[in-house]
Amino acid sequence: MAGDAKHTTRQGALDKTGVDKLRGVGPLLAGKLHKLGLYTVQDLLFHLPLRYIDRTKITSIGGVQPLTEVVIEGEVRASDIVFGRRRSLVCRVQDHSGLITLRFFHFNQAQQQRLQTGTRIRCFGEVRRGKSGLEMYHPEYQLLKQAEPPALAETLTPIYPATEGVTQQRIRDLCGQALKLLQRQGLDDWLPPELGASKYSLTDALQLLHSPPPGTALHLLAEGEHPAQQRLAVEELIAHHLSLLRLRQKIQRQAAPVLVPNPGASERFLEQLPFTLTAAQQRVVNEISADISQAIPMLRLVQGDVGSGKTVVAALAAVQAIANGKQAALMAPTEILAEQHRVSFESWLAPLGIRIAWLTGKLKGKGREVQLAAIADGSAQIVIGTHALFQEGVVFNNLGLTIIDEQHRFGVHQRLALRKKGLVSPDARDAEDSTPHQLIMTATPIPRTLAMSAYADLDCSVIDELPPGRKPIETVVLNELRRNDVIERVRASCKEGRQTYWVCTLIEESDVLEAQAAEATAQELQLLLSGLSIGLIHGRLKPKEKVQIMQAFKAGEINLLVATTVIEVGVDVPNASLMIIENAERLGLSQLHQLRGRVGRGSQSSHCVLLYSAPLSASGSARLKIMRETNDGFKIAEKDLEIRGPGEVLGTRQTGDMHLRIADLQRDAHLLPEVKRLAIRLLQDFPVAVDPLVARWLGRSEQYGQA
Repeated sequence: MAGDAKHTTRQGALDKTGVDKLRGVGPLLAGKLHKLGLYTVQDLLFHLPLRYIDRTKITSIGGVQPLTEVVIEGEVRASDIVFGRRRSLVCRVQDHSGLITLRFFHFNQAQQQRLQTGTRIRCFGEVRRGKSGLEMYHPEYQLLKQAEPPALAETLTPIYPATEGVTQQRIRDLCGQALKLLQRQGLDDWLPPELGASKYSLTDALQLLHSPPPGTALHLLAEGEHPAQQRLAVEELIAHHLSLLRLRQKIQRQAAPVLVPNPGASERFLEQLPFTLTAAQQRVVNEISADISQAIPMLRLVQGDVGSGKTVVAALAAVQAIANGKQAALMAPTEILAEQHRVSFESWLAPLGIRIAWLTGKLKGKGREVQLAAIADGSAQIVIGTHALFQEGVVFNNLGLTIIDEQHRFGVHQRLALRKKGLVSPDARDAEDSTPHQLIMTATPIPRTLAMSAYADLDCSVIDELPPGRKPIETVVLNELRRNDVIERVRASCKEGRQTYWVCTLIEESDVLEAQAAEATAQELQLLLSGLSIGLIHGRLKPKEKVQIMQAFKAGEINLLVATTVIEVGVDVPNASLMIIENAERLGLSQLHQLRGRVGRGSQSSHCVLLYSAPLSASGSARLKIMRETNDGFKIAEKDLEIRGPGEVLGTRQTGDMHLRIADLQRDAHLLPEVKRLAIRLLQDFPVAVDPLVARWLGRSEQYGQA
């Protein structure tokens, strides 16, 4: 294949040379470097500076600007100890252009003597506005002798990520040694020049980023937009993309059951629905149907805003699987949401004679045994539950389709664990078509940039229209001081026959404290709103109690439901038209959007009131502003990505699925189409480069290919 011969592994390759081989690195220092993820010389080369300081030129005192770091030279014109709130040594330094004040809060007598009037001095530090004009606090300084002054730095000075016991100077020294080895031995550049990925070679990019020459654009480096940084960002994103593509290839090398469309079964299902599908739903149904009729496993992500009707799309896919003699499994992140799916599926599928099994962690004893037996012998055609579905002891008869709801609540590993259940079913163990198709749904819209990178192993479908008759939810933001006005509004709404949610949130993520807060709020509202039926739901209730309360609310027996954020996902009550969220400033955008989506399910106008406690932080204010301005889940997701970062938005911070060292998905979104193109080219034309490239960037954390 093209490009295979160009790369040979070097002797003494830098990715194999341990940091303990460098001068001055003993076992103790090596251990500290390991904490920073630095095991090899290559790791050091990719340990890039956080920022840079410019010590290559002297700035005249008259030309310095506040909040900049500069080198100045001048003569000490006055030096005094000043007694204020804190004792300080204050020196006035002058050059031909002006005066500046140096202030030291920590000093000794020797220092005081060195900084006497008439001494010439060179200083480096940050300039700030102070009592006496421009000041430097605790600057680094050198005394200048009459002879030749010391040379200035030849390159910008890097500031590296560090850890306790490893100084900046030590890291600079080690990176300097690594750069010398790089110049002598080189590093395999796994992006062949003919791909045209960058004008910078890998060696040139690393050299520049560790020791930028004077005049390098500091503002570009600070923003991560220098071409040398972008060269590495492209390589890192390609590595992540390749790891996901390899996972996809690995899964799609396995055979899957061919689930041919069954028009009769689909029509019977659609006929008994109380509504018709939107054009967007129909389009996504067709995409799924085409996928599962192939002999390779489907890997599809369906995105749809809150209330867009993803569940019915999933049910149609399950009907197609069952019509072909296969089982379908649906996994939801909470028991409440799983129960909601069960109720929906039973109302749609029971008329068709389809039996549904139910499995959660709380189901014990005889009830559990009955469900497990029905799953194992195939009499249960659809299995709905929580993560209990992929636990040991759950054996499917003939699993053909897995559906995962609210993907952001599960890591990559969990969805792969459920897929594996299809591989261990007794009847299918030796069959050629034993890998189930996989459908993943999320009501948390994922910005296109994230979808392209974090879900490169999946095809994406978007349900981008709401069912007819839905009106946008009007959102207002009110200070907690107007709580009594809000309570009166709740009273008026309930008197008109509408239902209301009142959501309590706490800073502490504690079920006990949240439950107590919700209980106290419910008691308060019961006193103030006598005559209304008030329900209470929180995480400490038994699953059975939660379900009973939700059913009573859905049936209209409860006017006002006080709840914690347990109702965030999946509960559908068309008559609920008012949502109050207390302490809204404490919640993230995606959570606020999910909660707001619990109302507006019917045809009447719906409202959401976000109560906040002053003072608001800048990010809290930004979040509430975007909620007030738009109902568009994708716009909200973009903003959420901006504020919180990809790990939080994807729910992968704890699973370790997404650690970018240099690239930034928000900043580098424009690179992603090119990254996608280059990754496919590498796989096709330069396969020898794939493994080492992925190893370089994901190294000890590559997890995707382990499925």
